[in-house]
Amino acid sequence: MTSKTASSSVADEADTKLSPSGFPVKEVPGGYGVPFFSPLKDRLDYYYLQGAEEYFRSRIARNGGATVLRVNMPPGPFITCDSGVVALLDARSFAVLLDDAKVDKTDTLDGTFMPSLKLFGGYRPLAFLDAADPRHAAIKGVVIRLAVARMHQVAPTFNASFGAMFDAVDASIDSGPVQFNKLNQHHMFDFTCCALFGGTPPSKAMGDGAVTKAVKWLLLQLHPIASKVIKPWPLEDLLLHTFRLPFFLVRRDYAALTAYFAEAAAAVLDDAAKAQTGISRDELLHNLVFAAIFNAYGGFKIFLPHLVKWLARAGPALHARLAEEVRAAVPNGSEITVSDVDKMPLVKSVVWEALRVNPPVEFQYGRARQDLVIESHDAAYRVRKGEMLFGYQPMATRDGRVFKDAGEFVPERFVAGGERGLGNVVWSNGAEDGEAAEGNKQCPGKDMVVAVGRLMVAQLFRRYDTFAADVKDLPLEPIVTFTSLTKASSSRE
Repeated sequence: MTSKTASSSVADEADTKLSPSGFPVKEVPGGYGVPFFSPLKDRLDYYYLQGAEEYFRSRIARNGGATVLRVNMPPGPFITCDSGVVALLDARSFAVLLDDAKVDKTDTLDGTFMPSLKLFGGYRPLAFLDAADPRHAAIKGVVIRLAVARMHQVAPTFNASFGAMFDAVDASIDSGPVQFNKLNQHHMFDFTCCALFGGTPPSKAMGDGAVTKAVKWLLLQLHPIASKVIKPWPLEDLLLHTFRLPFFLVRRDYAALTAYFAEAAAAVLDDAAKAQTGISRDELLHNLVFAAIFNAYGGFKIFLPHLVKWLARAGPALHARLAEEVRAAVPNGSEITVSDVDKMPLVKSVVWEALRVNPPVEFQYGRARQDLVIESHDAAYRVRKGEMLFGYQPMATRDGRVFKDAGEFVPERFVAGGERGLGNVVWSNGAEDGEAAEGNKQCPGKDMVVAVGRLMVAQLFRRYDTFAADVKDLPLEPIVTFTSLTKASSSRE
């Protein structure tokens, strides 16, 4: 056992060394408490007794305002045996997680636990591979080329899918409020698959249960870190956070999804085989399933409700400005294109601001490749090789030392020179002004996500002058319910 004198000596030695910015290098404050019991208590605090934001803020206060500190992260017992992480809770320290030279992201997508590979056909998907892994470059190259090749299909496919969605809204709104999330969940799955691969949408190929199959598969991966799904919460904690749900619950669903994508993505798989990527057809197929459902569909499912939430809360004044910009850029009778929305500065700013305030993925994890010195705005800390680093992205992107009025939704933040701040919009596992490449971990579909957000705003305000909605905030995505929509003057009958 280390003596107090030895511990004090280590701390004193750390304090005598300076970081590149001249801060004394300290040991990371905080701790992990009593094995088993502390991670269990912290899980309850995180999900039910405090909530994520208060969980982190209370521990920052407990450690003298330090924004780099040791905490436990869910799920804890019995799903994972090591819950301890070094949390990076400001924009400056968080940036370390975006540096592939400093962090290894092998099996860290979901943090302190790794889903069963049975959920992925026995293969480790791209998102669980480190950027230095040769398989990463081979698989990501295929996904990047796919995203680029299909970009021209994004706007027409979106216009068709979400035109049908808003037709459904219009047909129902006179009878009462209409929930956006349910419609988005259905139409977004068809859009995602058709935009990426073309062909028959899953709702027709597999029937109305296609979305259910996809969501069940996602739940089997993410249930250890899901919350507010089951009531009462003690039952949810027991069912979702204590033991892993077995793969057999979704075996048939996943087989049906894989069969659909084997046909839908046949051309992509054929091209990859001709290019001799070194990745088997079967492994690539399971990666495409993951990219389409987890990365793309899962991300859109979360992001678009947040975008509509902020538009609803902004009210008629912003709606009028957006409607004017959209209608000036797109002539009557013309379909909205990606190049059209690229010429709409306020629409672009609104989408970037929504991604800043509510990044679709709230967490980033990675293991230190070597001993590191990590700087926050006011201090520097020593981290050892192999330690798990964790970043809570909303605290990084709402850092008041980086953005003015950081906790508020400011629609015009990135207009007229504000684009300089895009380097701190990091929802895509990289800076918004950065580029996805085979050798980094930035989202290969980054540009497609931004384009879809812009098309969503443009579709709304080409079709409607304004709208109102009730919003219920939940941990993963808000529930947005349209209560009224005022059709554009030219659209009224």
